[in-house]
Amino acid sequence: MKKRQVVLKRSNGRNTLSSASTTTSTTTTTTSSTMMRNIRYAECQKNHAANIGGYAVDGCREFMASGEDGTTGALMCAACGCHRNFHRREVETEVVCEYSPPTYI
Repeated sequence: MKKRQVVLKRSNGRNTLSSASTTTSTTTTTTSSTMMRNIRYAECQKNHAANIGGYAVDGCREFMASGEDGTTGALMCAACGCHRNFHRREVETEVVCEYSPPTYI
């Protein structure tokens, strides 16, 4: 869910002073935040010896797409030939918040 802008307005319409005038105060605050997600696929974890009851990995250290984005080659590793799902997924999430102090109008 992306949050872009939040605006809070407060107004005090009643003044309890004995003067005849009414004072109105408005406060505006703006906050925006953006979440950036970077996904990287690391070493291959496919067990090539599973069919004989053993454990052996091929040593592929990082996923490299063998085709352009949007093609089936983009999901196959150029180094080991395995599907992208066999590579360990690392997700880095960064939240950037921008806040502007309240302005009184």
